[in-house]
Parts: sequence; structure tokens; C-alpha cells
Amino acid sequence: MKRATRVILLVLIVFGETAQSQETWYGPGYQTMVMNNPAFAGTEYDGIMRLSYMNFYPGNNYNFHSFYISYDSYMESLHGGAGMFLASDHTGNIMNDLRGGLTYSYFLQAGRDFYLNGGLSASFFRRGFSFRDAVFPDQIDAMGRITLPGNDLADSQSRTVFDVGTGMMFIFKNIAGGLAVTHLSRPDLNGKGSPEQRLERKLFIHISADFGLKGWSQLRLVPAGSFEMQGDYHSLTAGMVIESNYLSVSSMFIKGNTFGLDCQAGFSVKLERIALFYSYRFNIASGNRAMPFSLMHQTGLNFSFNNVEKRIKGRTINAPDV
Repeated sequence: MKRATRVILLVLIVFGETAQSQETWYGPGYQTMVMNNPAFAGTEYDGIMRLSYMNFYPGNNYNFHSFYISYDSYMESLHGGAGMFLASDHTGNIMNDLRGGLTYSYFLQAGRDFYLNGGLSASFFRRGFSFRDAVFPDQIDAMGRITLPGNDLADSQSRTVFDVGTGMMFIFKNIAGGLAVTHLSRPDLNGKGSPEQRLERKLFIHISADFGLKGWSQLRLVPAGSFEMQGDYHSLTAGMVIESNYLSVSSMFIKGNTFGLDCQAGFSVKLERIALFYSYRFNIASGNRAMPFSLMHQTGLNFSFNNVEKRIKGRTINAPDV
């Protein structure tokens, strides 16, 4: 019965989120920026492949995890950057979101030290369901036994929809920031035309800077912050990254509108064209007693495949290793 109770709670949690047509929230970080803001594509110029694995609520047997891969690079023939991304989000053994797309960013020099990027993305979003291992409340009889399959959400079907997004970035000397709006078409995830089942538009704002330390030629401070809003949810993030040529450490604080405060700490090790990163997010304070302390593990690799000529009319950024 204990196992059945866990599954019921999981179903209620999953479909409570699904009813609001939200998506998996990765939180702050530049490792998934190609998906969040298409104008980011190519801003580091070198062709970079990013691989990430995220395990949500570890230690609670919820089986929430995500896989992410992206590649982006500057392309002189396009006078900008281009990229691709693919993400697979598994919510238990019940729901799976698969999304992928292409991004393009046009680079414009608007002043001596001022650059603007305008980006577009075209993607697909597929939400699939599997109720094979699910137990719904109407399947439990008065004796606590599991009976015939329930009728809840029996009409939920897998569906693939088209999605678009747009964004912009500015680079001024050692400061870079951007704004993006994704899910512009508000894709209908169940095909019934219900406003409640459409994927809400997501607003994402981010900013970072790069400061060298006097007397420490190989150390840099990279403060970073972001704001994200989708539907009824919004969050504010602020933190700092300390970087050297081979090692960086970071700490970010995340304040959401659910009366919670989270912290994400991590590090990155760089070896030639390969970088290994790891971060751990945990809950410091929460208005929800059911919120686990451990929120997420994230680990991954970045590969730099080619060096692009830097003497072109453009400006690179030092993306924070978070």
C-alpha cells in the first residue's frame, strides 16, 4: 500500500503541473541557454557542444530526470550564430516531454563597444504519456486494494506541436544580457483548444558581467542574474562565479513566488577543449513542507570543436560556468 500511495501522490503532482501546461524548469544556468534564448547562439564564437544530465528530487524515488544536448557556433556566412538543441524530460514513468529545435542569431554592431544580437527559434514539443505503472485514486477500493484501471485522464494522448521563440542580447564592453520570449504560439498540448491546456509563454531575462582582479591576472569575477516568468510562476536568481583558466566555482540564490529560497552551488574543471561541470541545488527555506531538501543534481560536459576567427566584426562573451 505504501508503494501505491507514492504512485498516487506522484500522479497528483505530475498532473497538477500538467493541468497548468507548464514545462520542466531547469533553473538558472548558461548550460541550457541555447534553448532559453535563441540570441545566445554563437556568442562564444567557437563551436561548443553542451551535454547535461539533471536528476530532480534525488533520494525520493520520484524518477524525475532530464537529458539535454545542444550545439552552437558563429558562422561568418550567416553573419551570426546558429545552433540546435534537444531535451528529454522524464517525469516518473508516466510523462515524457521531448523538445528540440534550431536557433539563429543575427549579430549587429550598433556602436564602438555596443553589439546587438537578434534571435529566432523553431522547434517541436512532444508530450507523451504512459499509464502502465500508474495507480489512480478511483482504483483504490474501501479495503485499500487496487481494482480495475481508473478513468482519470484516460483520454490523454501523446501529441507533438510546433513552437517558436524569439530573443535579443546586448554586449557592451564586459557586460552582456538578454531578453527572450518562448512558446510564442502557446502550443496546444492536448489538441482540444482549451486555454488551460496551452503551454504558457515564458519570459526570460538574464545579465552577466566579467571583471578581472588586480594582482590576480588569471582570476575573474562573473556576477550573474536572471528573471523568469511563466504563467503563475516566476523566479529571481542572483549569484557569482569565480573563474580561473582551469577551474571555476559558483553560487546562485533562487527566490520563487512560492515562498521558497534555494541555493545552487557548483564547479567546473577545464582541460584544453573539454570542460566538466557539476552543480547541486538545495532548498534553504520553503513555504511548502512537502518540498524535499535536495532539489537537483546536474552534471555534464562541454566540448569545443573549432576556433572561429576572432578578428571579424563582432564581440564574444565569457559565458558563466553555471
